[in-house]
Amino acid sequence: MEAVVVNCTFERHAEAILGIFNEAIVNSTALYDYSPRTLESMTAWFRAKASGDYPVIGIEDGDGALLAVGSYGAFRAWPAYKYTVEHSVYVHQGHRGLGLGRAVMERLIALAREQGLHAMIGGIDAANVGSIALHERLGFRHVGTLPQVGFKFGRWLDLAFYQLLLETPAQPVDG
Repeated sequence: MEAVVVNCTFERHAEAILGIFNEAIVNSTALYDYSPRTLESMTAWFRAKASGDYPVIGIEDGDGALLAVGSYGAFRAWPAYKYTVEHSVYVHQGHRGLGLGRAVMERLIALAREQGLHAMIGGIDAANVGSIALHERLGFRHVGTLPQVGFKFGRWLDLAFYQLLLETPAQPVDG
């Protein structure tokens, strides 16, 4: 399968990203949402990514269909967290297990280095062994689990945090 990494735009990718998100919301604990999102919600989502200079990376097949998407954004709103981001990656249900999540993650890690970031955080449902294994293969390490912080599908969910520390920035500054 021919696949290419692309920078996603609202115009070209919002509906496809929405489809990937909504499948994950309805069928998994990858997103701790209850109801599918609307196309209007994607406007604010893309606007937040653009205003923070955060990438939205996708992988398309040879026909231009979006197979996977990933991004990162602010970890927490306070200024001292400016070198830390929280990322997320989602793969279309029909294309999981093919290395697409890894390809998106590798690109996000490279972009985080280019942007002079220092820490990448992944909040992963503790039962998501596939995502945890991917993160560990990429050098992320488990830094903590918050037990029973989510409730979905009639059960409590534990949220595991995985972190990758980067060698950047060379000269971090306060303020």
